[in-house]
Amino acid sequence: MKIVIGETAITLEHARAALAGPVTVALSPRARGLIVKSAETVARLLKTGDAIYGVNTGFGKLAKTRIAAEDLSKLQINIVRSHAAGVGAVLDESVVRLIMLLKLNALSQGASGISLAAMETLVALLNAEVLPAIPGQGSVGASGDLAPLAHLSLVLIGEGEVFHKGKRLSGAKGLAAAGVGPVALGPKEGLALLNGTQVSTALALSGLIAAERNAAAAILAGALSIDAVMGSDTPFDPRIHALRPHPGQVLAAGHYRRLLAGSAIRASHLVDDERVQDPYSFRCQPQVMGACLDMLANAARTLMIEANGVSDNPLVFAEDGAVLSGGNFHAEPVAFAADMIAIAIAEMGSLSERRMAALIDSSISLLPPFLIRNPGLNSGFMIPQCTAAALMSENKQMSHPASVDSAPTSANQEDHVSMATHGARRLGPMNANLARIVAIELMASAEGIDFRRPLKSSKALEETHKLVRSKAASREQDREFSTDIEAIAGMIEHGEFQSLVPRLLSDLGCA
Repeated sequence: MKIVIGETAITLEHARAALAGPVTVALSPRARGLIVKSAETVARLLKTGDAIYGVNTGFGKLAKTRIAAEDLSKLQINIVRSHAAGVGAVLDESVVRLIMLLKLNALSQGASGISLAAMETLVALLNAEVLPAIPGQGSVGASGDLAPLAHLSLVLIGEGEVFHKGKRLSGAKGLAAAGVGPVALGPKEGLALLNGTQVSTALALSGLIAAERNAAAAILAGALSIDAVMGSDTPFDPRIHALRPHPGQVLAAGHYRRLLAGSAIRASHLVDDERVQDPYSFRCQPQVMGACLDMLANAARTLMIEANGVSDNPLVFAEDGAVLSGGNFHAEPVAFAADMIAIAIAEMGSLSERRMAALIDSSISLLPPFLIRNPGLNSGFMIPQCTAAALMSENKQMSHPASVDSAPTSANQEDHVSMATHGARRLGPMNANLARIVAIELMASAEGIDFRRPLKSSKALEETHKLVRSKAASREQDREFSTDIEAIAGMIEHGEFQSLVPRLLSDLGCA
């Protein structure tokens, strides 16, 4: 995908493309003009001798310290070096790619004072797939994602490390691979590169898009489980949902109706079924999954505003020559969005695990105990349900809101922070857990469908069953589970089930 920065707003499709693989970017003529005017404004204001935060003053608590004119460039280099204090495992290359795209988009709006040369270097790095090595820990989500963005910025001055073509290289070699040289940072440029919420936003968007994939698979698993236990499709009647028209609920109910339509299994027990109501985890799927989808959609709207915003400080207004200090770097909106995504992930896993528990309980499912022939000699799906319960519990623990925490920093100058970066980073392992919970349910529900043969499910659910069976064969007797679980989880993570439940976020108005 080619993205012209400054020509159009960044969309979810752009984010999906950047997370999926290489993208090509270019600066629009309009963006170039804004960048030049902004840099010229900073240069002009410096000549007045007035104090400009982070340009001719120190940073944070040191803002009252004036910096000599001959040291202004050194100041910008020092902030990059001193703030490169990240620790822990480096961020995935896909996330780094998105970080770079979002950084370019923010800086292109002409409010940051960065030079066109620095921007063109960042463009060259992204287009050449020279991706900075950014440690994942060290940001509190205020004053921007300072530490991780400092590691990105090190590369621009020929320091730090990058990944390129599967190798970890020095920043200098990375620049050479991209065909560019180190940037001589001018006034405001180091600060412009470091300030911003692009790391937390990219991590949250990555978590959002993975959660959407997981939601599609969870809806499929839930529908397949309904047929496996010979449950009712009455709870999905549109008349029910018209009386409580939450958008996600209405959308989810429509998918369950569509997925179950034409099932011979359902037709087989329409008459003389003594069961009046199914357990909540089956019957209330539109209400629970719908609420989760609405949470994801709300988070998506917040994150797309953030992706197209400017979270630098101070901000340069070339039209009237003003340089204003504010707090756009505070990532509270991103922290709230990440918390919403985390809660949705935890709830989708909780619902899936409960259906899994019902599938192995013969008193509920009307299937052999633990979905295995000759139970006792064989244990069947006994322990996979334990695995699902363990992963569910982990996700519940991790879903505690990060945004309610704060730790004062910078000698109490930065006395309230968002913890957005941590809140967004945890979405990766949470989504990985959810993919495996849903994978276990898909395997169990496919096994349940096999016990209903020769009756067939609907066309869509038979296709789902076929996809599961492509990686996980039916179980006549006990065998190892882990390999199959990981294989199905991998299919979920690669979006192989998503075509059967497409466009969840776009259908809720998120582009």
